[in-house]
Amino acid sequence: MEISWRDFEKVEMRVGTIIEVNEFPEARKPAYKLKIDFGKHIGFKKTSAQITKNYKPKDLLGKQVIAVVNFPDKQIANFMSECLVMGAVGDHNDITLIEPGLHVENGLRIG
Repeated sequence: MEISWRDFEKVEMRVGTIIEVNEFPEARKPAYKLKIDFGKHIGFKKTSAQITKNYKPKDLLGKQVIAVVNFPDKQIANFMSECLVMGAVGDHNDITLIEPGLHVENGLRIG
């Protein structure tokens, strides 16, 4: 399905740095709870990410990722997710995070 440029411009993807990672045993599928710093204009957002197949918590701290920051909040088990971390989904639901090639300022918009 094709979308218009105007539709694409509505999706606000930003760069953020993961500053906190916690196990999420209450989730139906294995996941982590992440806290991400999107810089001074957006601040911190929390999310749940099903990335346990490819990442350990220690590997995620300090990693810059791309996330959609303008979706409505979503309840996942007992946790409110405030953004959606972007990743490439493999054949076995193994997710590889999308990240900038170089370190950039938190909050920069992806376009």
